[in-house]
Amino acid sequence: MNSVKYRVDGDLAHIVMNRDPVNALSIEFLDDILSALTAAGDDDAVRAIIISSAIPDRFSAGLDIEILLGKSSDEIRHFLDRLYVQLWDVQCGLGKPSIAAVGGAARGGGMTLAISCDLILAAESATFGYPEIDLGLLPAIHLSHLPRLIGRPRAFELLFSGRTFSAIEAERIGLVNRCTVDSGLLRSAAEMAAVFASKPPNAIRAARTALVRASDRGYRDDIAKAVDDFCTTATSVSTQKRLRSFLENRQSS
Repeated sequence: MNSVKYRVDGDLAHIVMNRDPVNALSIEFLDDILSALTAAGDDDAVRAIIISSAIPDRFSAGLDIEILLGKSSDEIRHFLDRLYVQLWDVQCGLGKPSIAAVGGAARGGGMTLAISCDLILAAESATFGYPEIDLGLLPAIHLSHLPRLIGRPRAFELLFSGRTFSAIEAERIGLVNRCTVDSGLLRSAAEMAAVFASKPPNAIRAARTALVRASDRGYRDDIAKAVDDFCTTATSVSTQKRLRSFLENRQSS
């Protein structure tokens, strides 16, 4: 797992993303993340999990645009199966709490990774956003998931404007559990994880399974529809032009 550092410290597993320069999500990178989550879930000694980033000022910039450029619907579905289906399945079956410790920027697919966890802690300097709409893409599963978290009007404004918003705003609207000073992010995440780790593991597993089941509310159906809509939009001529222009501008800057 070259792009992910995995270690177990006592009863806490740390999954640290480390794909330069911005933790953009590729198929191989997602496979590394899924492997680390699976290892933590299978280890009975692990009682809680923290996902963070080793790259300063970046949690994850979202999808690697190369995955979408010039690709067919089937090729894009191959990637989305990992991001939407396999990630959800692994997280649902963990049987132990997972915490996203977001320091720096989380965008698009990086938001998907963060909200797959049970809780999100954020450094005060962290920023969030769903910029897909600016590239002619859909924020896909967030169209279903975000309104359930923060309400339809707030979700509409964030998803359709594509604007960046602060960790403080994210906490205020209920997307983030807690903000902390930048230097204290991982310490706060470890302290929260220790609280969960101190509880009876069989009770945590059963309660978490019940909570996931109660909050699912047709997620599988939503995934299928989101994947269809994303692929249709991503493979359109206008979106492919936008993606190509985005990459060219980034390479020339």
